[in-house]
Amino acid sequence: MAIQETITQLTDKMNQDPEGIQGIDAVYQFEIEGAGIHQVRLAGGSAEYRQGEEFDADCILTMTEANFAKLTAGQLNPTTAFMTGKLKVKGDLSLAVRLQSLLKKYS
Repeated sequence: MAIQETITQLTDKMNQDPEGIQGIDAVYQFEIEGAGIHQVRLAGGSAEYRQGEEFDADCILTMTEANFAKLTAGQLNPTTAFMTGKLKVKGDLSLAVRLQSLLKKYS
């Protein structure tokens, strides 16, 4: 599945059931090797997807397209991926940790 499709489905699920994203005001930026930059902004209990760098990112995650697919499918633990170098994180590490529970809830 294409990255745009995956993120769009994820943000749609978040908007349909916003309980899990209440109180989060952050921009996640996914830098996917060979597939560009994708952002998800969580604010006011809603999720918004943008391709490119439209917002100032709070948490930047860099990985390959294959690892992104595994991560969003729940087949790759973000902490393990970070420790083994499959995932690089810049910015707010607490947001990166919180992403794991968000993906678990909405995947």
